[in-house]
Amino acid sequence: MSQRYGGSHSRPEINLTPLIDVLLVLLIIFMVISPVPPRQFEAKVPSTPPMETESDPKGTLVVSMAAGSLELSLNGHPMQVDELATRLADELNKRPAEFRAVFIRAPKRALYREVIRIVDLAKGAGADPTGLLIDYLED
Repeated sequence: MSQRYGGSHSRPEINLTPLIDVLLVLLIIFMVISPVPPRQFEAKVPSTPPMETESDPKGTLVVSMAAGSLELSLNGHPMQVDELATRLADELNKRPAEFRAVFIRAPKRALYREVIRIVDLAKGAGADPTGLLIDYLED
């Protein structure tokens, strides 16, 4: 008792037109919402350099400790601790605030307290920032 529906077998089909319309509307919405890349770049022109002072403000100040005796020197000129503090303060006071960096070079076997003593001395003289130099990295 099976009944057949007519001679042709029809299958249901999805109507794609409304689906394509929805996709196009979503595409337009996302295109409007998406950020637009900048069309031009802003150029920053450097300002004129400041006038040169008596000492070279861009010269690096390096406090070195000798490997054997732990004697101190400022840019290769040997001196005592009290003389170093005075000379370092004089040099740093001549410089603008952005050129007051002092680097400390110490041998690998130097005691930590000796290096920290020099860091404190440099900070007391007005050094900002203070850095440590490494000649080599060995174990």
